Amino acid sequence: MSEPGLLKRSIAELIGTYVLVFLGTGSVVTTVLLVQGTSSIPGNTFNVGIDIAAWFAIGISFAIAIIAMIYAFGHISGTHINPAVSIALWATGRFPAKDMLGYIVAQLIGASLASFTIVAILGSRAVATGLGATAMFDGVSYSQAILCEAVATFFLMLTIMGSAVDKRAPAGFAGLAIGLVVAADVIVVGNITGSSLNPARTFGPYLAEFLMGGTNFWWQFPIYIVGPIVGALVAAFLYDFVSEAKEVD
Repeated sequence: MSEPGLLKRSIAELIGTYVLVFLGTGSVVTTVLLVQGTSSIPGNTFNVGIDIAAWFAIGISFAIAIIAMIYAFGHISGTHINPAVSIALWATGRFPAKDMLGYIVAQLIGASLASFTIVAILGSRAVATGLGATAMFDGVSYSQAILCEAVATFFLMLTIMGSAVDKRAPAGFAGLAIGLVVAADVIVVGNITGSSLNPARTFGPYLAEFLMGGTNFWWQFPIYIVGPIVGALVAAFLYDFVSEAKEVD
């Protein structure tokens, strides 16, 4: 069977990214609304009123969305649903340059539509939560945030390379492995940078939040471009180097 055309694959990317952002950031919005009124520990600005169980629930929401979309569209578009992943696969010769624009535009549109859908469902109170937008937390510098996003995305891309890209990987487990590493990233670094790992995931909430009269986060957007792309590139090239190395007796 021939591969679907670019339009169909781009639509799959749009839908996949839509589901990721709607379920993932939607879990953030719902959690914040649920805990509104919970006072933080006095003097502890790191505490934003969300406990570890809530962080876990948010991470699992992202994981479920990713797992579902990989199994739904992996055989159609590859389920990149992340510009950093598309760029890393292109850089290692696994994704054609002619398809890059279609994929990335579709991913950005999908993420944006998801954020606007959340606003349509919940109204202005969703905008007041920040729409799950990623941002540096208290005490985190710009450079630390970039490093954090690069490291977390490195883990994600390494898992993608080993479980989905490498043909030697056991079949059928890629979605689970990739989803769970994203959940772990969210749980560990969610309170540092928001654990985006994905320029599109950040773009959607930023655009909707800005256009709906919420907070302007755009000055932080370079963090979520540079960090994820660098982390994904390092992981992809390192995996190729390690996996192609010959064993020495």
